[in-house]
Amino acid sequence: MDRKKLLVKVCGMTRQQDADAGMELGADLLGFIFHEPSPRNVTPEQAAAIATRGVLRVGVFVRQSPDEVRQIMATARLDLAQLAGNQDPDFCRAVGPEQVVRVFFPERHASIANLEAELLRFAGCMRYALLDAGSSGGGTGRSLPFASLADIQPPAPWLLAGGLSAANLAEALSQCSPAGVDINSGVESAPGLKDRAKLEAAFAAVASFR
Repeated sequence: MDRKKLLVKVCGMTRQQDADAGMELGADLLGFIFHEPSPRNVTPEQAAAIATRGVLRVGVFVRQSPDEVRQIMATARLDLAQLAGNQDPDFCRAVGPEQVVRVFFPERHASIANLEAELLRFAGCMRYALLDAGSSGGGTGRSLPFASLADIQPPAPWLLAGGLSAANLAEALSQCSPAGVDINSGVESAPGLKDRAKLEAAFAAVASFR
């Protein structure tokens, strides 16, 4: 990976206008959530209908089987599968390691060493690791303690998630060095509805790190 460019993922796409705004501002990845309890949930068909160009399309999966993940990826025209449940390394291999973004929750671990041990279990099973806030799943709107991740060394490039917005992105990136950031609730006017001004402010906040 070229570490000269910070990757930016905008997750929770539900509307064409939000995908257009993300692409215009320079997003590298756009995310679609396939988890019915989420207010940002979309069907594979809805995701497929949102046109994109020049970005990677990412599906967020929690409870599906590997076969269901692959079927949804085909229908929704996805490039990557973000696995945010309790999927094990075998699950990742069944989906295809080069297509997997595996989510980890540092707050589940008593120490960074324990987190790194879990990350190592997935060596060779994922294209990216994603570190998110919360202990029972993402979408909390809270942030991780950025400084605690300053020296973390996952076996794959990692993305930072959890309550990121224009207000804290520069702070986060000055305290730790992810390969990318994942923004969602911090750039919304309501769940699933992105706010153009908040998106612009978030991209401005990371401009000097890209």
